[in-house]
Amino acid sequence: MGMTMAEKILAAHTDRDEVKPGEIVNTKVDMVLGNDVTTPVAIKEFKKIGVEHVFDRDRIAIVPDHFAPNKDIKSAEQSKFIREFAHSEDIRNYFEIGEMGIEHVLLPEKGLTLPGEIVIGADSHTCTYGALGVFATGIGSTDMAAAMATGEAWFRVPSTMKFVYEGKLKPWVSGKDLILYTIGDIGVDGALYKAMEFTGEVIENLSMDARMTMSNMAIEAGGKCGLIACDQKTDDYLKNRAVRDYQALYSEPDADYEKIIEYDVSDIEPQVAFPHLPENTRPVNKAGDVKIDQAVIGSCTNGRIEDLRIAADIFKNNHVDKNVRVILFPGTQQIYKQAMKEGLMDIFIDAGVAVSTPTCGPCLGGHMGVLAKGERAISTTNRNFVGRMGHPESEVYLASPAVAAASAITGRISHPEEVIK
Repeated sequence: MGMTMAEKILAAHTDRDEVKPGEIVNTKVDMVLGNDVTTPVAIKEFKKIGVEHVFDRDRIAIVPDHFAPNKDIKSAEQSKFIREFAHSEDIRNYFEIGEMGIEHVLLPEKGLTLPGEIVIGADSHTCTYGALGVFATGIGSTDMAAAMATGEAWFRVPSTMKFVYEGKLKPWVSGKDLILYTIGDIGVDGALYKAMEFTGEVIENLSMDARMTMSNMAIEAGGKCGLIACDQKTDDYLKNRAVRDYQALYSEPDADYEKIIEYDVSDIEPQVAFPHLPENTRPVNKAGDVKIDQAVIGSCTNGRIEDLRIAADIFKNNHVDKNVRVILFPGTQQIYKQAMKEGLMDIFIDAGVAVSTPTCGPCLGGHMGVLAKGERAISTTNRNFVGRMGHPESEVYLASPAVAAASAITGRISHPEEVIK
């Protein structure tokens, strides 16, 4: 049997011709990522190893984005600690306030995650880069430390589940709806330590922004990575971005998949994931009368320019409900500038939306938009665990930018068709 894309990428980074699921392999890595939460621990462990410097200052990226802009003294000290390390090691890909973005939006934008590569990050949503044909996965801070020192990481080769999407998408159905529907179908452990490979005509027709949304949430099904084959859209996206030459790798025709799941998307409606798991999905038209206090639009899941354009289409000539707070945060400074250029910021502000600098803050309940007891938020983020955005007795509902924006206008979870004028 042939190898899947995940297996081929792993094999290409070893001294072996092939690898099989279940085997333990040691591989070279192409990029190592950390943020302001995970990097301080990694630096402390790195210093214990005894090497003089990082293995390659061009192959490490550090992005303080979770508690930035710093919310308190502790987060300021953490950022200072990693800033000093980045400067002392001359880390070329260190991005902070003013030029930073949300890490999983920023790195692809900078051309740092390329097809056929292995990228590891001390953040679970590193799997986002699978949308570009990258074996990208989250690791712990100690593994980050070892990789900074050696340029290597170990893996148990995952088996691969193939997801095939065919049919025609209904209006307002997006990549976010497809991945929520998939997680609702297989469950939050349905792809535990599996490589998820997204294929089919529908995936081929998705934009790169929508593909990254899908790969971003592979981890919410337990996936090790969420892969989409490199194609012309990928190459076009990377043109004038890629910092290195790259060689895309593909699943072989006789690849051995653990399971193949096929979906006809024609009947899929916009989805909402109810508390407190991403698998608790249902169509928005079956959500019932769920009033909300806050809407959050952005994050590493849905903070790209396409997401902002969709939200602006909903907010145009509408206004946020008087009982709802809306926070919108673009994924990067470049996306922020593009949104300004297109007049999207005027639409948001006129509608009563608060626009933030790029940050992960609201997504993890770190700062900006923290929920009080009993409050409900609809969010374009990726997790809705108990207390995810604040008080343990608050609630988070996951949805697309279109559904989140429509709900902000009506004050309750709503289909976009309710508010389009």
